[in-house]
Amino acid sequence: MNWPLGLPGLLRISSISTTDISRRWRLLDKERVLAKIDELEGYLKELEQVKPAGLEDYKKIEKKRSCERLLQLLIECSIDICALLVTGLRLGLPGEEDDLFDRLEEAGIISPLMKETLRKMKAFRNILVPEYRRIDDQLVYEILQNRLDDFEAFKHEILKATRNRN
Repeated sequence: MNWPLGLPGLLRISSISTTDISRRWRLLDKERVLAKIDELEGYLKELEQVKPAGLEDYKKIEKKRSCERLLQLLIECSIDICALLVTGLRLGLPGEEDDLFDRLEEAGIISPLMKETLRKMKAFRNILVPEYRRIDDQLVYEILQNRLDDFEAFKHEILKATRNRN
């Protein structure tokens, strides 16, 4: 199971010197980034506690709503971390959220695979948020069962990048 794809965004690439990035790490408010990572971990733990054992359990309205909301919060927290890094490292002004992921990949902070995963997460969040859209229970359940490790992988890539630049 993979994250569902939304509309493909336009790729905006600018050249960023890795030497410039190295100097900018000391300007980054690492405490804010770490606080957001703690928030991400909290949402993951909470989701693990309410994660349903089966699809029928997931379809119970209280389970459904809590799981959907926690997935939304996890994705938004991940995007917030990306925004903190792009802003703090002065990687440019992103025109849209997808630009955050491009800039972090260009700077060597996240892998190309993680960039694509974040784009797919964001597209899924855009399906979750509007209440007027019908959400496929099977799709959300499969994400709960198979894609939560993506948040751990994201956290590890960010922590590795911050540790390597201290």
